[in-house]
Amino acid sequence: MKTRRDFIKISAVGTGATVLGLSAFGAKKFKWFEPKIEGPVSDEDLTPYATYCEVCFWKCGAWAYVDKQGRIRKIVGNQNDPHCNGRLCPRGTGGVGMYYDEDRLKTPLIREKKADGSQEFREASWEEALDLVASKMKEVKEKYGPEAFGLFNHGNPGGHLEHLMRAYGSESNAEPAFANCRGPRSSAYFATFGAYIGSPECTDIRDTGCLVLIGSHLGENMHNSQVQEMSQAIDNGATIITVDPRFSTAAAHSTHWLPIKPATDIALLMAWIHVLIYENLYNKAFVDQYTFGLDHLKEHVKNMTPEWAYGITDIKPDVIRKTARAMAGAAPAVVIHPGRHVVWYGDDTQRERAMAILTALLGAWGKRGGLYIPEGVSVPKYPQPHYPEPEWTWKDINEGKYPLATMGITTELLKASVPRLNYKHQVKAWFVGGTNLPLAMPDKKLFKEAAEAVEFIAVMDTMPMEITGYADVILPEATYLERYDFIRSSPNRVPNIAVHVPAAEPKYDSKPGWWIAKQIGERLGLHDYFNYDDFSEVVDWQLKQLGTSLEEMKKIGVKEYPRKSGPLYLGDGEEFKFNTSTGKVELYSVDFADEGFEAMPVYKAHPEPPQNFYRLIYGRAPMHTFSRTSNNPNLWDLMSENAVWVNPKVADLWALKKDQEVWLKNQDGAVTSFPVKVRVTERIRWDSVYMVHGFGHSDKKLSRAYGRGASDEELITNIAVDPIMGGTGMRGNFITFLKDNPATEVKEDKA
Repeated sequence: MKTRRDFIKISAVGTGATVLGLSAFGAKKFKWFEPKIEGPVSDEDLTPYATYCEVCFWKCGAWAYVDKQGRIRKIVGNQNDPHCNGRLCPRGTGGVGMYYDEDRLKTPLIREKKADGSQEFREASWEEALDLVASKMKEVKEKYGPEAFGLFNHGNPGGHLEHLMRAYGSESNAEPAFANCRGPRSSAYFATFGAYIGSPECTDIRDTGCLVLIGSHLGENMHNSQVQEMSQAIDNGATIITVDPRFSTAAAHSTHWLPIKPATDIALLMAWIHVLIYENLYNKAFVDQYTFGLDHLKEHVKNMTPEWAYGITDIKPDVIRKTARAMAGAAPAVVIHPGRHVVWYGDDTQRERAMAILTALLGAWGKRGGLYIPEGVSVPKYPQPHYPEPEWTWKDINEGKYPLATMGITTELLKASVPRLNYKHQVKAWFVGGTNLPLAMPDKKLFKEAAEAVEFIAVMDTMPMEITGYADVILPEATYLERYDFIRSSPNRVPNIAVHVPAAEPKYDSKPGWWIAKQIGERLGLHDYFNYDDFSEVVDWQLKQLGTSLEEMKKIGVKEYPRKSGPLYLGDGEEFKFNTSTGKVELYSVDFADEGFEAMPVYKAHPEPPQNFYRLIYGRAPMHTFSRTSNNPNLWDLMSENAVWVNPKVADLWALKKDQEVWLKNQDGAVTSFPVKVRVTERIRWDSVYMVHGFGHSDKKLSRAYGRGASDEELITNIAVDPIMGGTGMRGNFITFLKDNPATEVKEDKA
């Protein structure tokens, strides 16, 4: 049955020789595919352009080297950048593949309904595409108010769209990276310390005596500087404790690997806390001076002994005690790593709270080898009018739920897009930038219903990701190597900034995100919010306010500034007031108690796999970032598909062999669209399986990634929502194996 908006795969459209809006170049002069680059070239023949990598969120400072023919030949790290120390990870060095990927979106596309009722994309000029977006924004504003136009955003591209939407009058925005990734740690650490953990995280790994990783896959999650510092810590003889159902890369380099039963981490953490308190191993000076609630906590964990935890976690009591004592022996130089993707079981804020409490008991906050006190550069706001005050925002969409959320919740914005759910504040149209919602959102049924319900969807992206198939208008964005963009000013040990300088003109008919936002803004009469001809003017003005210039930054790429907020570490006995309700580090959270939540973490049992099912665990690979890079020719060459890790005992039970292809089915009957190869390994517990995220793409326009491996997202249909901040816990899903193609079975049943 045809619906108002079908999912359309971008096929041959947009890859022909005729490009509307580029006719002046002539078809013969315009090349769709970059000729093969052959032969070595010396650095003397290359020109460096300052940039920072956007293949992942670490945003490492780099130099893009261009030859005399204008071709980008390589990307190397900036030696002066604290995010990378001159070294890029595989993703960063392979970033040039984003620029040369011939599958890139090449021209604006508009959804069109044919006479027979079918739908297709047709090529359009930028003028037509931008006019359509602006006209729909005007229409929504007139009918429902600007707030009814929602935004799903991520990264720099999303930042330009957020500026556009706020100037337009809407703050109905949500970033999947909050509720689907790091949000619980934000709420937990702020409730405990009155400070956010930041990005990069303020972990002083290089000087630590003990590093504790709880489901944090350093070495696979290529958090560049942290991976380098972990190597330093190992060389310095630091104790590494890794808690993970899987023998990860980090576990392979650890002093202790604790193969914990999934979903029981809070029990282990509370047992560690018990040992520190009842063996009098906690940092008494720090706790007495800076914390609130020790007596409450001591009573709370009285019966949470290692023996109690053993029956829950499968970690033996002597191992729990030994590792707790190792932390205490290294304190305060202990890093309890807060993790990044931390939405697992729906009680994730409380798990992160337990980690923060553990950090406080060890006296590791603001201490060398623990968590340092970060500082960033405040980039001046380019002159513009104040944003209009919306009548309602993402906070109102939540309708009183998730009181400690600090950003919009993606699932709530989707629900507000579905009329039958009767949300007081309803969303009628979307702008999507920098995020592939079909692979980012765990509830596929909700996403599809919401996408069908809204009146208009505009998508800005560099690649024909699955989200583009739901768009009414597709706006091809230039890659980070082809544009000026925001000044990077992420807090670190030393305040610093980095800049983007285009290393090449945008390929095909793609445009920078700032240009797209400005053009739409101009059509909406918002010129005063976009009072510049080129974004380089904004960057140069801001840099001059910071005592430098675009001319200087083109030469150095990264610039450091002296700290103004005080030392990197808290001095022994130094007076310090924390930004919490009590002015102290809150072992007992007053804010949580006031909102009706447990003031201290409590372990609660979670559902376990049914018979013949196994818990689905997922993660990253060193060369890939989410689903964004799986089609990148350079990175695809390093890893072209994922596999499903299966314990040998389970493999024997199912008679599974190495590299055998299977389909995976979850507890709700969801089946992967494509088969995945089996990896038989002792490195995973028998009750779990593991997959690298970001594979199993369904759009044939992704010529390399299409049908390669399986998508873990297709199997995530059960979501445990964190009541504190709305995080979408995704590790309560269980899979079983199908050896035969389920599509064939369906056909046979119909016959």
